[in-house]
Amino acid sequence: MSRGGEMVYIPDDSDFSSFRDQCESLEGWHCRYNKAGVTVWSQGQEESCTVQKIKTRISCKDVPAETLYDVLHDTRYRKKWDSNMIETYDIGRLTVNADVGYYSWKCPSPLKNRDFVTLRSWLPLGNDYMIINYSVKHPKYPPRKDFVRAVSLQTGYLIKANGAGACILYYLTQVDPRGSLPKWVVNRVSQFVAPKAMKKIYKAGLKYPEWKRKHDPGYKPWVYPEQNTLPSVSLAELSLQHADSLENIDETGLPEEHLSTSDHEA
Repeated sequence: MSRGGEMVYIPDDSDFSSFRDQCESLEGWHCRYNKAGVTVWSQGQEESCTVQKIKTRISCKDVPAETLYDVLHDTRYRKKWDSNMIETYDIGRLTVNADVGYYSWKCPSPLKNRDFVTLRSWLPLGNDYMIINYSVKHPKYPPRKDFVRAVSLQTGYLIKANGAGACILYYLTQVDPRGSLPKWVVNRVSQFVAPKAMKKIYKAGLKYPEWKRKHDPGYKPWVYPEQNTLPSVSLAELSLQHADSLENIDETGLPEEHLSTSDHEA
């Protein structure tokens, strides 16, 4: 996402177009999982490499594309369905379709928990929608001692309308977890964690309209920018988050049998 440069920037049409192409293309992708309407692919890197590019797709019946778009934006609702999330909040807005935010998530024990600070941008395209992010540094949100600060090189969603009242969701992510992870963790991501996460988003989409009717139904600042009350953030305050400037921990020796049961909700 950084175009090979050192400057933080807001993604433009070419970035969204490139992201969409990656989601829809099969060239160079290896299918790792295909079951019950969910497909997972990985790309390029050796299995032993922890910085893998992972892509998942799920067909969502009875969930319109605009509903899933709301689900993925609504941080209040995320607390209802994302059981891996520890904390998330918006830090500030850059433009009407870009902001900076914080997200921390539970890793399967005994791995350390991870967190991110990302620049997120979104683009509605008729009946389709995209949300993409990459990691940045913000001076007021440095790495914390209780988390490993991970790096999103590129992460995002493509939501494609699929007839009346249905959609297809793609999730593509390339993250540096800042740690040498055991091979079983890398395998679990594609075989278990990613499919389960996609099914959770789908179920969240089914339940969202009823929840939203009871929780400030007219409030959608991602659709109506005039509702956005976040403080403004200047691009000059931000810098690229380089992985090599962060702590790198070696967790390769952690055995799978010590995996906590809570991960079965991953």
